[in-house]
Amino acid sequence: MKIIVGISGASGIIYGVRLLEVLRKLKVETHLIVTRPAEIIAEAELGMKAEQIGRLAFRSYKPEDLAAPIASGGFRVDGMVVAPCSMKTLSGIARGYGGNLLLRAADVAVKEGKPLILVVRETPLSLIHLRNMVAAAEAGVTILPACPGFYHKPKSVKQLVDFVVGKVLDQLGIPHRLYKPWKA
Repeated sequence: MKIIVGISGASGIIYGVRLLEVLRKLKVETHLIVTRPAEIIAEAELGMKAEQIGRLAFRSYKPEDLAAPIASGGFRVDGMVVAPCSMKTLSGIARGYGGNLLLRAADVAVKEGKPLILVVRETPLSLIHLRNMVAAAEAGVTILPACPGFYHKPKSVKQLVDFVVGKVLDQLGIPHRLYKPWKA
């Protein structure tokens, strides 16, 4: 399996990093784009440099590298995840704006009919944000807010993060044991 992972400039970089860790453990080939704003937030939130995050991926690309293989529909992937997804990135995806490699790869995922999952991370949401989510969803994009459940009785932040990452894996059809499913 081959997945593109985009990390954009929203709080919640931990979601993208944890996703990369889990996919690596599951032997999924990952292709990573970390935006410039995400680099700043990764340093602030996790004390990580983009190079450190890049080492978790099979291959990493610069956001301005529009000639990268993942910018083409000819590069076959099984899906793409943007975690976290900033409202700026959501807006670009919803409107088909390919101003950087993350946005271009997302545009390619949409046009090629591949799963595209956006782990949106903002609160509160404005009407503009909601309309952009609707536009993206109408184009076939999965909107997966970073909203963990609590029915599994999490005891740590890691378990809350794993819940959201597990939901991403569920959408991609990748089996995991990151959280226990709801049992009535």
